[in-house]
Amino acid sequence: MIKNFILLYILLLLFSGCQVTPKKDIYGKTLIDELKLLKGKGILFGHQDDLAYGVGWEYLEGESDVMRVAGDFPAMFGWELGGLELEHEVNLDGVPFQKMDELAVWACEQGGINTFSWHPFSPIDSVNSWHGDSVVVKHILPGGAYHEQFNHQLNQVAAFLSNLKDQNRKPVPFIFRPWHEMDGDWFWWGAKACTPDEYKTLFRYTIDYLRGKGLSEMIVAYSPDCTFSSEEEYLLWYPGDDIVDILGMDNYYDLKQPDGENRAIRKLHVLIEIAKTKNKLAALTETGLELVPDSNWYTQTLGAVLNDSLVKQNLSYVMVWRNDSEKHFYFPYPGHWAAADAKDLLSQPGILLLNEFNQIKK
Repeated sequence: MIKNFILLYILLLLFSGCQVTPKKDIYGKTLIDELKLLKGKGILFGHQDDLAYGVGWEYLEGESDVMRVAGDFPAMFGWELGGLELEHEVNLDGVPFQKMDELAVWACEQGGINTFSWHPFSPIDSVNSWHGDSVVVKHILPGGAYHEQFNHQLNQVAAFLSNLKDQNRKPVPFIFRPWHEMDGDWFWWGAKACTPDEYKTLFRYTIDYLRGKGLSEMIVAYSPDCTFSSEEEYLLWYPGDDIVDILGMDNYYDLKQPDGENRAIRKLHVLIEIAKTKNKLAALTETGLELVPDSNWYTQTLGAVLNDSLVKQNLSYVMVWRNDSEKHFYFPYPGHWAAADAKDLLSQPGILLLNEFNQIKK
């Protein structure tokens, strides 16, 4: 009898030890679920290159201009992949890709979310992204003369993103936001250089190709600039519900104009209503005011947008651009006249930094 009991006990232990954790759904559903559970509980605050450098420092462990001003890290960490496609060791902003890997993994392990943008050099002649008159897109699509060169670029991106693993060698989930601001005329994938149909093909091909490389933790953001005012205009370049997970908007222009916060709110309302219909997430994927010359910009302008009732209940995150030096920054540094105002915004209920984000997830 005792032997039978011991055998049963051992079998129960073995069975409990062999329970298989449900496999994460493909295409980043776990991260999608995390963001959907967050909806209405707060808006994540993000900052580009936050851990890599700031005003007066670079590559100091545990440093962050957001941390220095607000006492906590951002909940979202933005990174740039431009230059990777040419096998450069550093990106457009001088960040070594090896260091980016380390910092993105650290951010994930602390509970934050990483998002990657990509300003690639042209596969045709290696000109940078800011050549809005260069006809590139139609030549790199399937059947184009430079299609294989484009595939080589995608292979470099896939290799880097596939290598993002935590200490347990588990893939790091991330948001990928390619081919942004296509409704503007400054990029070679923009309104002057390709048609909406060519753009949609480019976007779909990019995501299908990367998913085919096994990037199961990738979720995808679509982010036009702020030129739209209607659903039809917002969706003009939209590549499809099966490709996109997050509907975003980049908006610098409105938020440096008189009464621009109300224009930004109206556009976010358009975006949010589309996201509701399509069961997608909504985000203010890029914004900021260079040099922050308005000492109340964070609470009175950005804060007015984020505290709008519809925005507050539906926006997943907002991300401001990077702090490169005292001549190019979007978040105040300690001692700057807008630092106290930025801290005031980030201390408001519903604007979430890293620790608050982690508390909500418990």
